[in-house]
Amino acid sequence: MKILSGKQISEADKYTIEHDGITSEELMERAGTLVFKQIHQRLQGAPIPIKIFCGIGNNGGDGLVIGRHLIQHGYDVKLYTVAYSEKRSEDFLKNYEKIKDITNDWPGLIKEVDDFPEISVGDFVIDAIFGVGLNRPIESWVAKLVTHINDSGAFTLAVDIPSGLFDDQPPQGSVIQANYTLTFGAPKLVFYLPDTMDYAGEVQVLDIGLNKRFIAGIESRTYLIGKQEAAALYQPRNKNSHKGDYGNILIAGGSYGKIGSVLLSATAAMHTGSGLCTLYVPKCGYEIIQSSLPEAMVLTDENEQKLSDFPIDFEADTIGFGMGAGTENESITAFQKLLQNQKKPILVDADGLNMLSKKPELLKLLPENSVLTPHPGELKRLIGEWENDFEKLEKARNFSKEFNVILVIKGAYTFILQNEELFINTSGNPGMATAGSGDVLSGVITSLMGQNYQPVAASILGVFIHGLSGDLVASAQGYEGVTSGEMARNMGKAFQYLFQKEIKTGGKE
Repeated sequence: MKILSGKQISEADKYTIEHDGITSEELMERAGTLVFKQIHQRLQGAPIPIKIFCGIGNNGGDGLVIGRHLIQHGYDVKLYTVAYSEKRSEDFLKNYEKIKDITNDWPGLIKEVDDFPEISVGDFVIDAIFGVGLNRPIESWVAKLVTHINDSGAFTLAVDIPSGLFDDQPPQGSVIQANYTLTFGAPKLVFYLPDTMDYAGEVQVLDIGLNKRFIAGIESRTYLIGKQEAAALYQPRNKNSHKGDYGNILIAGGSYGKIGSVLLSATAAMHTGSGLCTLYVPKCGYEIIQSSLPEAMVLTDENEQKLSDFPIDFEADTIGFGMGAGTENESITAFQKLLQNQKKPILVDADGLNMLSKKPELLKLLPENSVLTPHPGELKRLIGEWENDFEKLEKARNFSKEFNVILVIKGAYTFILQNEELFINTSGNPGMATAGSGDVLSGVITSLMGQNYQPVAASILGVFIHGLSGDLVASAQGYEGVTSGEMARNMGKAFQYLFQKEIKTGGKE
């Protein structure tokens, strides 16, 4: 699914109105009605006090449509007009008149702090103050109203985008802290950035019937990856095949006390479908690997406790390097030897990334289209500090272009970035914030690269499947019960569910 800017959605609105025989008022009615249906489906007529704060533009008009339908269905609704200027949009005024036709309890007027209504914890608040069209920070008494709503503890639903949140730049003032956001037409990037995602809460995209041909023609290099997009990347297996058709991969890493990291990677790789998997580890890891993962083969370094060399004569379809390897000078030398002799794309994770940070000249030796999988701390050591997520993405894009690599930036929403293209993963859950989770992901992506998936496709599908496996474990055991070993062993089930039913986490299906 494309992620679009507020400007692009506005252009789609205009095109739809001009070419689909619909007025702006009818489009607003459609949008507001869809939000109402979502609320009604969940509340089922419950006697919960609903307070709707409407701005005086089109977002406020959406709020009035929602309020009218809720009133007509017997809900306890109080509407408020947030009069931050004297100007009203035409469609806002039309829907204001419709409110007058169905109730004598007209919207309360808020023009200063003294007009603020009391909001209780048990209230249901709908934020329809500014929407996506805001182009300046919220100031003065309106900022205090936002704080008043946030401090109330009431459940807050944002219409299109939380008021005060920009779709294309960092927040600069007060922002509504929504529990849930119902957005129109397409998702917005800020819903998935670490610095801003908490303002939106859970996000649902509503299809308000914007012209599909126009939407399809909008250029976007940012995509949201869900089940449908991930499934489209899957390569079915031929019946007439053998283990050599599904990759001969090498996973190199580990050190004394950290053999578990490469064991997790290899376990995940085997459960992701690798035909052959070999581990290259220090001597101390030999018995651990052989007894724990009999399906894998093991090569050992001459050093007992760390990597000090690399087997350049081993022919592998791809290599995953760095998990648990440490950053001793001997291990960096081994990594350099790998890079000097490897032409195919590889995956670099964990201490492999730290080696690149310690010795940046190694970056120029990375094979084209290699995959780097940093968490935020590792990313900072690679690209430098950033002030906000927008600067981070710009620096990451420049890094990807300069070294011709794919970045898998791990987080609550993992980002896969190649040059200008950005793919945002939606699977996974908080239970996956556990030791070894990144090692499992590295094994999954390495396995797919070995199975002849293009590196960027392997990264996108691998990240989604990794998250889906975590969702399966959480569904059965809750967030606290998620372990990396369980995720690694559930990759096969994750592929099954990719083409079957939806998974809900937190112990529910």
